[in-house]
Amino acid sequence: MKLKLVYFAWIRDKIGKAEEVVEVDQAVKTITDLVNWLRTHSDVYADAFTDMSTVRCAINLDYVIADAVLSEGDEVGFFPPVTGG
Repeated sequence: MKLKLVYFAWIRDKIGKAEEVVEVDQAVKTITDLVNWLRTHSDVYADAFTDMSTVRCAINLDYVIADAVLSEGDEVGFFPPVTGG
């Protein structure tokens, strides 16, 4: 399955890129699966996704929870919690 990944704020800084397109294994079905898959690919991803309580996710611009199911061609965004004033 091919996915577009978009990284924001300190996550982008840790990974070293704003976005990328990846081809994931068939076993990757959810956000949690995707993060676990990314962690195995390099220390950079492992470091960026060490504490998922500090990371929020979106699929196709909609906020989702970690067990949200992915589909071919989805855009997945990773960003820190947003606060406002």
